[in-house]
Amino acid sequence: MSVPFDPRPLQEPVSPATARAFRKHLGQTGRLPAGAGTAAGVIIAIVVVIFIVLVFGGVLSAVIGGLVFAAGAQSGTGAALSLTTLIPLVIVVGLAVLVPFFVRRQRAAQAAAWYRLDRFAQANGMTFEPQRPNPPLPGMIFSQGSSRMASNLVRGDRPRFVEFANYRYTTGSGKNQQTHTWGYVAVHLSTPLPHIVLDALGNNGLFGSNLPVTFERDQHLSLEGDFDKYFRLYCPRGYERDALYLFTPDIMARFVDNAAALDVEIVDDWLFFYGKRDFSTLDPATWSWLFGAVGAMIDKFAQWERWRDDRLAAPDAAGGPGVGGAAGGPGAGGAVGGPGAAGGPGAAGGPGAVGATAGPVLGAAGVPSVVPTGPGPAASAAPALPVTPPAGLLRPPPGVAAPGQRLKKSVPWVAIVVVLLIVTVGAIGPIIAFIGGLFAALR
Repeated sequence: MSVPFDPRPLQEPVSPATARAFRKHLGQTGRLPAGAGTAAGVIIAIVVVIFIVLVFGGVLSAVIGGLVFAAGAQSGTGAALSLTTLIPLVIVVGLAVLVPFFVRRQRAAQAAAWYRLDRFAQANGMTFEPQRPNPPLPGMIFSQGSSRMASNLVRGDRPRFVEFANYRYTTGSGKNQQTHTWGYVAVHLSTPLPHIVLDALGNNGLFGSNLPVTFERDQHLSLEGDFDKYFRLYCPRGYERDALYLFTPDIMARFVDNAAALDVEIVDDWLFFYGKRDFSTLDPATWSWLFGAVGAMIDKFAQWERWRDDRLAAPDAAGGPGVGGAAGGPGAGGAVGGPGAAGGPGAAGGPGAVGATAGPVLGAAGVPSVVPTGPGPAASAAPALPVTPPAGLLRPPPGVAAPGQRLKKSVPWVAIVVVLLIVTVGAIGPIIAFIGGLFAALR
């Protein structure tokens, strides 16, 4: 993403021979898993054939029925029966011809799309991968359901790693099985941050959030200005001040202006943009929008990466052992006159006080403490220099304490209530019909 945006390869013409050669190249280089796209092509082909049969089946049946009737009227029932037995055979032959035709057609269209996306990725300083099962990412959508598959992955690593892709997973089984479609953008950060979710209000459904999980209400944090009109922010309890540090007014404005239609998740050292649609497509407008959203935020990530979790700070070193013996305890200051630089034995006449020579002595956090050398009296008369840096200069290490690593999930009560209502209404109908039948029988 460090080169100018160039969408032209997305709409360049691709010959069938070029598409086939590119698909073969993907397989030879290991970038295309065995059988990738074949199952999807077969399913699409079958669906298309069934659609054709449903749409044109009535007309076909009427034509064949008319022919059968006419043949029966002219030649007797024998010819009619012969034509009737041919109908299933004609349907089977038609399916045998149409399904492979549509499978080949689907494979060719998919190979052409992959070729265009690969050319687009190269033109924009990125790389392309057709599919990746079970992407190892920590976002909320990547732990849902089964048959998880990322497709059409376009990724770059400058100025930082970013990945655009489509994502599918399935939930339920049998008649209740459902495939969920998502698009995502994953941006890698240099520092782990607290788990924060921005639930975009503009893409919510009839029953509220379209996110696959719900969070406890007391983790909601209201921000200033118009931000709450576009997003509902969730952060772990106790991390409200940290969220305010991360979401300054200028950053909130960028989210509102560039990503108001996207759900956002910050987890570990990743930032995700989510949408319930494919992101990695051949549509230049979609890519322009996504590149703009990432580009608007990318120069602000350095500000986020300066954040540190104070809960990981080491205990105050000023009163601990080994800080120069400032209070008479054992410490580095004993190098001149014994343990205890100011009040312990040897401060003015203990062993080593006369004519002792000492080099730099390490204090807290490995900071060298300057120790005067020379005759003992002069050394003992010199004031002790501080060896402990101010507490504000001791930054915690990068990371997030356990309470801030994950938001607490809640039960989706709205969905449960809706399901119960549907089940109840469905059960009431037969009951009412049964009671009505009883009353009718008693009359």
